[in-house]
Amino acid sequence: MYRERDAYRRLARERGYRSRAAFKLLQLDRRYHLFKRGDVVVDLGAAPGGWLQVARQKVGEEGFVLGVDLLPIRELPHGNVATLVADITEPQTASLILQLLPRKADVVLSDASPQISGVWSVDHLRSVELCRSALQICEKVLRSGGNALIKIFQGEEFESFFSEFKRRFQFSKIHKPGASRRGSAEIYLVGKNLLG
Repeated sequence: MYRERDAYRRLARERGYRSRAAFKLLQLDRRYHLFKRGDVVVDLGAAPGGWLQVARQKVGEEGFVLGVDLLPIRELPHGNVATLVADITEPQTASLILQLLPRKADVVLSDASPQISGVWSVDHLRSVELCRSALQICEKVLRSGGNALIKIFQGEEFESFFSEFKRRFQFSKIHKPGASRRGSAEIYLVGKNLLG
């Protein structure tokens, strides 16, 4: 397990990614084809920027990528990548995001994690709160027919949240990429073709 974890960390360094999480997004995109060239992408919980790097590679120079996080994100060397320091649980964040986008987003990503307390039930509920906030942002900034990918911690509220999530998309799936740590409770919800 540790050897595998270290392999992804080492690979991230070798390939210039800011985090091993980049490989999770690469694996999920390979499976579900989330991006197209020219897409507008919003990445919630984007620090330190590994997913921003992958999204920028996928959308190319014609696309636009916006990373949102409570923490400042070190600048990426591309004119079509922007960042916003904001709290995704605050209602006004969606309108701040829309002001920075050239048009409604084609893809919304959320790899947001709560501050881990070590009390599993508390951490799970905080994760679900972040997911609900991410889904509310999707409803405001994602175009009809767009795609979403949201990380959630498994637990007692998971089924209830997944029911909310899948009602909003034509296709939905639960997936744990190989780059996730084996013992981790994180899983990803894939939604394609936002209804409405």
